[in-house]
Amino acid sequence: MSAPIEDYALIGDLFSCALVGRDGSIDWLCLPRLDSPACFAGLLGDPENGRWQIAPVAGGKATRRRYRGDTLILETEWETPEGTVRVVDFMPERGDAADVVRIVEGVSGRVPMRLDLRIRFDYGRAIPWMRRTGDHLAGIAGPDSVWLRSPIELEGRDFAHRATFVVCEGDSLPFVFTWHPSHLPAPRDVDPYEALAGTERFWTEWSAQCTYSGRYRDAVVRSLATLKALTYDPTGGIVAAATTSLPEAVGGVRNWDYRFCWLRDATMTLEALLRSGYRDEAKAWRSWLMRAVAGSPEDLQIMYGVAGERRLEEYELGWLAGYENSRPVRVGNSAAKQLQLDVYGEVADSLYLAINSGIQQERHAWSLQSSMMGFVERHWSDPDEGLWEVRGPRRHFVHSKVMTWVAVDRAVRMVENFDRRGPVEKWRALRDEIHREVCAKGFDAERNTFTQSYGSRELDAALLLIPRVGFLPPNDPRVIGTVEAVQRELTTDGFVERYATGEKEHGVDGLPGREGAFLACSFWLAGALQQIGRGKEARDLFERLLDLRNDVGLLAEEYDPRLKRQVGNFPQAFSHVPLVLTAYDLEGHDGMRGARHAAARP
Repeated sequence: MSAPIEDYALIGDLFSCALVGRDGSIDWLCLPRLDSPACFAGLLGDPENGRWQIAPVAGGKATRRRYRGDTLILETEWETPEGTVRVVDFMPERGDAADVVRIVEGVSGRVPMRLDLRIRFDYGRAIPWMRRTGDHLAGIAGPDSVWLRSPIELEGRDFAHRATFVVCEGDSLPFVFTWHPSHLPAPRDVDPYEALAGTERFWTEWSAQCTYSGRYRDAVVRSLATLKALTYDPTGGIVAAATTSLPEAVGGVRNWDYRFCWLRDATMTLEALLRSGYRDEAKAWRSWLMRAVAGSPEDLQIMYGVAGERRLEEYELGWLAGYENSRPVRVGNSAAKQLQLDVYGEVADSLYLAINSGIQQERHAWSLQSSMMGFVERHWSDPDEGLWEVRGPRRHFVHSKVMTWVAVDRAVRMVENFDRRGPVEKWRALRDEIHREVCAKGFDAERNTFTQSYGSRELDAALLLIPRVGFLPPNDPRVIGTVEAVQRELTTDGFVERYATGEKEHGVDGLPGREGAFLACSFWLAGALQQIGRGKEARDLFERLLDLRNDVGLLAEEYDPRLKRQVGNFPQAFSHVPLVLTAYDLEGHDGMRGARHAAARP
């Protein structure tokens, strides 16, 4: 049986991440980058697909665990009949190579421990050739090489390395696992205790920069630290999640690779960083965005690799059984080739937000934005796949049309407020045309709600963003009606689904089966309720959502109210970013959003 998704915690070094279970097992680790093939892939299969476990011989889940302060240093403790033991896990700042450090500490008594190491490169498929070199255990397969420095002797058997040992009160046993390219000389050893002190200092100082001081500070800081951990530091790119193919419905086929950077996350991520005082990270993310989208607007993709790579071909890993038999396991994401018109609005909105917040615009930014406007003028009326990347037929999705309005509106505002040059009268007319059409074709007057697409009766949680992007004011009866309709028709146990899904392959997304409630959408509902004046409901929902976090404050993509467990890729940036923004909204910090959005239009 796979461990529940919420049993995992995250450690990382701003280049990559690892997931550590409550049973002391690292079941997911991609090196050297967030999107590299995993060398521990047990998360998507079984221990034979790679893992590194350090735990008491007695087994079982940890008694308690926590992050050390506001850091990404994980402390896991077991209380056993023989005594108490602690394992400290972290990834230090990247130096010559990538390191994972695990320090086993005796808290009390004498605890028998076991170590089980199964290195499997290429997502659990390639077993390395192992050898001993001095006090190191080294493994190599193709381009990959790993070194384990261990204070105890490990025995190799059945393509695994194991050991049993006893930890007494006051003992401290450090294990250092290092990856580096196989063609390079052996990496320099890292002092585990100096690395621990440096890692604690880095995260403590970074978290102290957060300017949020409201009642939800712990949740906000942990979410921001998670967002930082999902950042590829050399480029500033932020991936949607650390994993691939964790299912949206256990046992189903809705399993996608989220280790890429989505343009639609741009504005919300930028806003969360700027509101919280992280201007350097905001500038790095904006710079990544500008590099990624540079080129012809006709070739704009909805997502890119962490360095701006465009080719994200999707393929399946048939040798992996999948998380709880959820197949297929996918790498890459063919949705990168879809037409999703909303991303033009997201890019324009993020550029406007950045300059309006005092971040100096890059020289070519306006020419690029103007070029994108030409594409929007020609194609805003086309059907597309929409922000949920449906794999059914294209439709005239209302959210996509609203975001093309945002693209035009922000271009108009750049001319009006920042002295940019462009055909502003033409753009004003286009802005009004899009607005009129959406209100005429995307609104169901009988039910007083906007709909998922033109002519449909289905709803879509993305409609909750209509007031947030400034398309209509929160007090507009059409906005209030839409919020109430989504709350009435798209919630299960109070949590919001993205749209209606069914058991047949004839729904809007072309996929069988159901999925859980989408956590970002649930945070959007809390924010929308606050905007329309239903503050108590908003706060109650927000605090229920906070209760869904695991014991170390992390959220996956979705929550299954039927199974009462987290589902989807983990941890999910698109869950933690709206958590941060909703916390600000509930505290009444509205200045940035008000400055960003256009005035309401009829």
